[in-house]
Amino acid sequence: MLLKGKHVFIVEDNSQNRLVFQMSLMRQGAFVIFEPWGTHTTFHLKTTPRVDVIILDLMLAHEVSGFDIYDEIRALPEFNNTPIVAVSAMDPSVAIPQARKKGFSGFIAKPIDNTLFPQQIAQIIDGEKIWSIGERRFI
Repeated sequence: MLLKGKHVFIVEDNSQNRLVFQMSLMRQGAFVIFEPWGTHTTFHLKTTPRVDVIILDLMLAHEVSGFDIYDEIRALPEFNNTPIVAVSAMDPSVAIPQARKKGFSGFIAKPIDNTLFPQQIAQIIDGEKIWSIGERRFI
């Protein structure tokens, strides 16, 4: 299993997306933790014993953006080196440059490819940068 024993923390407000992510990642052995709204992300991260990667939706409800949450997470010293990837339906031509500038470990466009997604997350955990729109990757 590609993600056996890995802990994935996901901030995603859409329940269908959460289910798709969860099924795809758990099939490959990952433990999945969710924070649906982004309003209590740092609290939940601090109370989670282990996090190997954080997946952030960029467009959340309640006027919270994934970019803002990224800054909040990076303000916590214990998560300075945890990879953070944006998984979003935001226009990639806008989101990718912003995500790179912020320091994200990658961007994966929605809708995700269920087969490719766990592999992309495993690569990010292993330190690779992934900038992907479907099967197309950008350097």
